[in-house]
Amino acid sequence: MKINVHSLKGDIVDKINADEKIFKIEPNKSVIRQAVLAEMTNLRQGTHASKNRSAVRGGGKKPWKQKGRG
Repeated sequence: MKINVHSLKGDIVDKINADEKIFKIEPNKSVIRQAVLAEMTNLRQGTHASKNRSAVRGGGKKPWKQKGRG
C-alpha cells in the first residue's frame, strides 16, 4: 500500500510503503469513541472545589468545646 507524503504547502513530495496488515483494517467505532471521550475528559480543567470550615460564611456547629482543651 502506498501513502503520499505532503509538504506544508500541500504538494506531494514522496510516497512511502505501508504495511497492509496495519492500515487495511476496519475501524472499531466504539473503541474510537471511548478513546476520544477519555482524551476529552482528561483535558477538562477541573476547577471544582469545596469549602472548608474557615471558608464557609456564618455559624454552624461549634468546632470544639469551650472548656477542657488545655
